[in-house]
Amino acid sequence: MTLVLNRIDDRLIHGQVVVGWGQPLGVGFVVLVDDEVAASDWEQELYRMGVPPGVDLYFHSVADAPEHLERYRADARPGILLTGDIESMRRLADRGAVKAVNVGGIHHRPGREQKLRYVFLTPAEEQALRDLAAGGVAVTAQDVPSARPIALDELLDGAKP
Repeated sequence: MTLVLNRIDDRLIHGQVVVGWGQPLGVGFVVLVDDEVAASDWEQELYRMGVPPGVDLYFHSVADAPEHLERYRADARPGILLTGDIESMRRLADRGAVKAVNVGGIHHRPGREQKLRYVFLTPAEEQALRDLAAGGVAVTAQDVPSARPIALDELLDGAKP
């Protein structure tokens, strides 16, 4: 198969990713790309506890992930590539590592404006998503597989929370 989903979700590994997306897609592995998690054995162990038996979990920094992605794309099992923020995904896209991105969960914090019930963005984050799209990356928002994918223009310009 390949990496069937490239998702931005600030909660990283949680039920919506593992059960909501992982089960319907038949995921055999998750590639978690996060600089802090990649450098922390303790955090890696915590995230491993959130993944069901039979699903492998791999950790990489943003800098070293692209050199490993061909191996994951060659894996016979479907997989998910997951980052916790837009900037990490943008850096992967800049290196040609992703062609489509699912904005799955970027939650409230100061300076962010609500776009959907599960997406809050700063102006800089909005621009980063526009830059991804301008670079040829298909960007949609979708919290669960059964929901309608929301195109970037609708997300940024017209979607109602």
